[in-house]
Amino acid sequence: MNKPSPRDNKIQEFTRKIGKKAANKLDFRKEGTGTIWFGLGMIGIIGWAVAVPTLAGIGLGIWLDSRYGGRYSWTLTLMGVGLVLGCLNAWHWIKKEEKEMRKGKHDD
Repeated sequence: MNKPSPRDNKIQEFTRKIGKKAANKLDFRKEGTGTIWFGLGMIGIIGWAVAVPTLAGIGLGIWLDSRYGGRYSWTLTLMGVGLVLGCLNAWHWIKKEEKEMRKGKHDD
């Protein structure tokens, strides 16, 4: 009986990975999470992830402008900071969800 070569091991590993990815894709299609309600919910969550920090920055900026008005607008500055933080928050959330979808049931 011959011992498998390193090349054969690499081919087997490659075909195993391809098989897992194909099975995960088929499972995802069967689950049918691509409904209109799923998409609207996703848009809503992403919208809130961006809107809440932006509005919090605006509120804090208005308060700071009324207390410590100065040469620069705290409202505009903190609105920009809130918007950036909200976008980073949404991006992080989307990446996490994508990773969960890609992980699938067929991973060992």
